[in-house]
Amino acid sequence: MIDTLDADKITSGTHADPFSVLGMHLVDGRPTLRVYHPDADGVDVLDAKTGRKVVSLDRMPEYPGLFTGTATRRKNAFAYRLRFTKGDHVWEMQDPYMFGPVLGEMDEHLIAEGAHLNLWQVLGAHVMEHEGATGTHFAVWAPNAARVSVVGDFNAWDGRRNPMRLRGATGVWEIFIPDIGDGEPYKYELLDRNGHLLPQKADPFGFGAEHPPKTASVVRQLDGHVWSDASWMSRREALHRIDQPISVYEVHLGSWKRVPDEGNRPLSYLEHAQELVGYAKDMGFTHIELMPVSEFPFDGSWGYQPVGLYAPTIRHGTPEEFRAFVEACHAAGLGLILDWVPGHFPEDAHGLGKFDGTPLYEHADPREGFHPDWNTLVYNYGRREVSNYLVANALYWLREHHIDGLRVDAVASMLYRDYSRKDGEWIPNEHGGRENLEAIAFMQRANTVAYGEAPGVMTIAEESTAFPGVSAPADSGGLGFGFKWNMGWMNDTLSYMQQDPIHRKYHHHKMTFGLHYAFSENFVLPISHDEVVHGKGSMIDKMPGQGDEKFANLRAYYGFMWGHPGKKLLFMGCEFAQGVEWNHDASLDWHLLDVAPHTGMQALIRDLNAVYRDTPALHQLDCRPEGFEWVEEGAADESILAWIRKGKADAAPVLVVSNFTPVERSARRIGVPEAGRWVEKLNTDAAIYGGGDRGNMGFKDSEQIAASGRAHSLSLTLPPLSTLIFELQRGS
Repeated sequence: MIDTLDADKITSGTHADPFSVLGMHLVDGRPTLRVYHPDADGVDVLDAKTGRKVVSLDRMPEYPGLFTGTATRRKNAFAYRLRFTKGDHVWEMQDPYMFGPVLGEMDEHLIAEGAHLNLWQVLGAHVMEHEGATGTHFAVWAPNAARVSVVGDFNAWDGRRNPMRLRGATGVWEIFIPDIGDGEPYKYELLDRNGHLLPQKADPFGFGAEHPPKTASVVRQLDGHVWSDASWMSRREALHRIDQPISVYEVHLGSWKRVPDEGNRPLSYLEHAQELVGYAKDMGFTHIELMPVSEFPFDGSWGYQPVGLYAPTIRHGTPEEFRAFVEACHAAGLGLILDWVPGHFPEDAHGLGKFDGTPLYEHADPREGFHPDWNTLVYNYGRREVSNYLVANALYWLREHHIDGLRVDAVASMLYRDYSRKDGEWIPNEHGGRENLEAIAFMQRANTVAYGEAPGVMTIAEESTAFPGVSAPADSGGLGFGFKWNMGWMNDTLSYMQQDPIHRKYHHHKMTFGLHYAFSENFVLPISHDEVVHGKGSMIDKMPGQGDEKFANLRAYYGFMWGHPGKKLLFMGCEFAQGVEWNHDASLDWHLLDVAPHTGMQALIRDLNAVYRDTPALHQLDCRPEGFEWVEEGAADESILAWIRKGKADAAPVLVVSNFTPVERSARRIGVPEAGRWVEKLNTDAAIYGGGDRGNMGFKDSEQIAASGRAHSLSLTLPPLSTLIFELQRGS
């Protein structure tokens, strides 16, 4: 009835091909059934159509849990159910080993080629109907495993019960288990190539996960959602062009706002859909950017050490509730950007590290596969299946969750093989250089696929070096990103602002140097979470002086930032001058908005966003050199900076003037490119923002007096520690 070697392997959970043994097989022309269930006392085979018993299987005493029998009155295979008994307990189920494969030949081919763009649709756990039964199909890539089983509450987390079918040379294992649906926790249990049991693994393609510190994946149904954001999706491409105003509000969902009356819990996705979305819209931001929401085990990583790349973190709700948050953003006219982390992953035992007992997703050599900065593992971008896994993940978020953009974390660490490594701790590329050619090819492919397969999206690189062409098209040798964070600008200008004003004249170049390369990439000016953690203090803490002077400095800086070429990004709390450094375990200090200087700062950011959005010259040529012209570049002794922003042909020019000393400059003459009335669009010293309300009574008419190398000029009052923005009134 059954080979003893097969019986040994089935009962010990070491059989590499369980489908060749279990289920129904024709033996000598008769249907023979074999079932393994170590907790059952007896097993009956029922006709699936009539419900009548066909045969009671014999228990093999020498192989506990293994049952076998022949349907002597049947000549052909038939649909059946199994009825189990244990004492007085009786239950029925369909046999997973009666079902054929789900993956098709084309899927196998594309997986093997590393070219399956819809990889998440075939791997992972999918609720479906298969061969007349409803259940869940599980599929996982583990080419070096001797056996893979899916385990969960449905089989007492016993890897002997549901070993999977290996699909040829692809290294993919699969099984369809009936009567399992949405919400079911599960993991994979693997034996390595030597038969050693590995730690149970979460699904690399799991669409859901348990609440940390639990680590199981959870079956989540992706199909069936009816999206209501067609209007947004049809127009977002026009909103993501480089000539559009883009102002991003960066948020950590776990600490934006908490509920003190309920154990200080973070808000849910649905609560964020109301409160965060409404707030960001009111503040005039065009986009919300979320720090990573892919499932992660350790709160202190802020999401930058993800284990479940395909699962929105359960900390705030289910994937369906996450989609509701996305729709709320779109309904409010806000784009949603996610921080995406393809640069490294943690060593947690349930994660990707040595997934099948070998360095599968990571490099084997720690000089390539281990990241010293974060004690994490580095993806092997040169392995086609790994690259496919990551590219498909980018597309998954863009398609399945209608995400509008991906900000890619730590790009510099991916670009260079010697990043944060000493001599002898890294391996050169095939040409002897330091560039990671495989990572470069991966990023080019990821960007090409994202823009090609999900029209209207944008990708943004957090890249801190002078690597050329980050935002240049991939087909011309660039990396293919839409935008790049301008880390150099951020470091230089914050260093300047932290100087006592009396010393700023010696650091004037830090405010001007960025214009030497401002148009080499499509830049975003980032004041991100990284600037308010790890002892760096809050933005208001960085400012010199005391009390009102600190606020004046910060207001002037924000005015400078919004008037400077480049899209804008501001981390949560910075918009109202959060008083202390960001703490991921606590809510922002919203109570500060009861204090005038903080409400004034908030009002300034709201107005800066409005002016930026409504003034073409401040955004249309953000990424083009013809959109910028220095007026006062060298006034270091006064710490004054003045420049012209220009838009397209019909856009009125804008004059931006910053005074970074606590000294009022009266009748300071500033040259302008055209005669006429220059209307004061914004003054950071306005009383509504907490300033002294010093300025120019709302406008200044030019005079035919040469200044700053121009025939016409304005005689301006420059309040101390302020930025002024003027727009030429056409026809005046």
